[in-house]
Amino acid sequence: PLSLEEVRMLVELFYLPYHHGALAQELLEHFRWLRANSLSVGVPATAPDACGVRLVRAELQEGACPSWLTPMLLAASAFVLWLGCQSITAPILLGRDAEPWARRGGLFGELQALLPVGNSCDLFYHPPPLFPSSQTYLLRPLLPLDKEGGGCSEVAVGQSGLQAQLSCAPALAARLLGPFLSLSPEYTFVLEDEGGPCGYAAGALHAEGFLQQQDSSWLPAIRHKYPPDLGTGGPALGQDALEEAVLFFHAEPRAVPLPVLRRFPSLVQLGTAPRVLDVGASRSLALCLLSALRANGSRGVFCQVRDADRQQLSFYSKLG
Repeated sequence: PLSLEEVRMLVELFYLPYHHGALAQELLEHFRWLRANSLSVGVPATAPDACGVRLVRAELQEGACPSWLTPMLLAASAFVLWLGCQSITAPILLGRDAEPWARRGGLFGELQALLPVGNSCDLFYHPPPLFPSSQTYLLRPLLPLDKEGGGCSEVAVGQSGLQAQLSCAPALAARLLGPFLSLSPEYTFVLEDEGGPCGYAAGALHAEGFLQQQDSSWLPAIRHKYPPDLGTGGPALGQDALEEAVLFFHAEPRAVPLPVLRRFPSLVQLGTAPRVLDVGASRSLALCLLSALRANGSRGVFCQVRDADRQQLSFYSKLG
C-alpha cells in the first residue's frame, strides 16, 4: 500500500497545469541546486572514497524522492551524483530548446530539461510495463569498491544468466567491461536492485584513442593473463563461457571505419541481467551515460554489436 507521503507526492506531481505542489517544487529545486553546486558538494575523483555520494543536500536521497522512483528521477539523480565526482563546473547544454510538443509537461519535462540530452525524445518514452511490479532500482556511478569487491563480475555474470560463484566470472567481466574499467572508468554506471548489481552502462568519450589504447596495451596484458589454452581444460560448469571469453581476447578486433569515428566520436556499451524486465530502468542507464558524455562535449555515440547477437540487438532497439 502507498504511504501518506507517497499519495501527497502523487497529487502534487499533477497539481495544476502550470504550477507544482510544494513537495514537487522542493524536489525540483533540490535537483537544480545539486546540479549547480555538484562540484562543491561531491567527492573529488582522486579521493579514496571517490563518488562516495557525500552530498550536503542528502535529503534528496534520504527522503525527498518517493520510494517508487520513476526512470526520470533515476537518471536525473544518478547524473547529479556523477557530476559530484567530476571537475565539470557547467555541463554543456544543447544549443536550442526542443519544440514545445517534444517534451512532456509538468515535473517530468522540467527534470528532462536538466539533462544535457533533454531533446532525445525517444529515450524519454516509457511505455507501461507489461507486468506490474514494485521493484525499485538504484542507479549510480561506478565505485572503486566495485572493481575490488567483484561487483562488476556480478553484473557481467548476471547478464549471462550464470551463477556469481563461477570461476569464469573475472574473465567474463573482463570481456564485457575490461577495457572500460581500465581505460575509461569515469564513464561507467551501475544499476542495482534488491539482488545486487543487475546492469551497467560504460562509455569512452574519445573512442579513437580508447580503441588504440585497448589494442596496444589492454589486449596484450589480458592475452598474457588468459592464454589460448586456458579454456580447453576439463568440462566444468561455466567452461563454455570461459572458452568464449578466451577466444574473444585472442581474436583480432575489427577496425572501426574512420567516417564512423568522425561522426560518432564516443563509444557506448550497455547491458542488463535477464531479471531486469523494466525497459525504463535500461533507458535510465542510457540517459545517464549519454548525459555524462554530452556534458563533456560528445556530439554522437556508436556501439559495437555482433550480427548474431540477437539479444543485444533487441536490447538496443528497445532503447530507441
